[in-house]
Amino acid sequence: MSDTSVQPVAESTPGLSQLARITNTFTAPSKTFTDIKNGHRSWWMPFLIYAVLGYVFFFAVNSKIGMRQVMENQINLSPKAQERMQQATPEAREQQMKISTYVTEGVFLAGPVFLIIMGLVISGVMLGTINFGFGGRAKFGSVLSVWMYAMLPSIFKTLLGIIVIYAGAAPESFNIKNFAPTNVGAFLNPADVGPAIYSLATSIDIVTIWTLILVGIGTATVAGVKRSSGYIAAFGWWILVVLIGVGWNAAFS
Repeated sequence: MSDTSVQPVAESTPGLSQLARITNTFTAPSKTFTDIKNGHRSWWMPFLIYAVLGYVFFFAVNSKIGMRQVMENQINLSPKAQERMQQATPEAREQQMKISTYVTEGVFLAGPVFLIIMGLVISGVMLGTINFGFGGRAKFGSVLSVWMYAMLPSIFKTLLGIIVIYAGAAPESFNIKNFAPTNVGAFLNPADVGPAIYSLATSIDIVTIWTLILVGIGTATVAGVKRSSGYIAAFGWWILVVLIGVGWNAAFS
C-alpha cells in the first residue's frame, strides 16, 4: 500500500528584527546580509534614522551657521565662483545668493526623497554590475536593502558634525561638503592644496570606506558570489566617481 502521509512543510526561517539587523551591521554584518538574502528586505528603520538625523543636522546648521553663511563659504572655497560673483552686479549677486540659499534649504528639506532616489540609482548600478559582471543572482530589493543598511556608518559622521557645530565651530570656516573630521581633507586648507587635491583628500574618508566594505560584503552575499567580487564592484565604482569629481573640481572650481 502506498504511503499517503503528508510530509510537513519546513517553515521559513524567521527573520531578524530591524533593531537586530542594525546592531549586526556593526558587529556581525554577514548576519544582516544573510537575513536580507533570505527574503527579509525591510529597511524602514535605517531610513527613518537617516531622515531624523538629517533634519537634526539641518536645524543645527540653520540655527548655528545660517544657510546664507554656508553658501558664502562655498563661494570662498572656489576661486572661479568668487570670480563670477565679483563680475556680477550687486543686484545680481544678491539674487544669486538668495537662489542658492533657497535651493540648499530645499535640498535639506527634501533629503529623504533624494536618499531614496540615490538608493534606487546606486542599487540599480550595483545590481547590474554584480549580476552581469560577476555572474550573481541578486534581486533589486535585496541590493536596495543592503545599501540602506550599509550606509549606517554615516550616522556617526552626521552626529560628529552636529557635535562640531554645537561645540562652537566658526561659521566663517564651516564647510557643508566636509563638515566632520573623518577624512584627510578635513586637515588641509583648500586654498593651499587646490580644488583637485582637496577633492581627492576628502574622498579618502573612513566612513566612506567603511560603507563600501559593507556594500561589498552585502552585495556579494545576496548575489551568491565571492566577497572579493563585491569589493571590486563597490570600490571600482567609487574610484571612478572620485576621479570624475577630481576632474570636475580641477576644471570648474
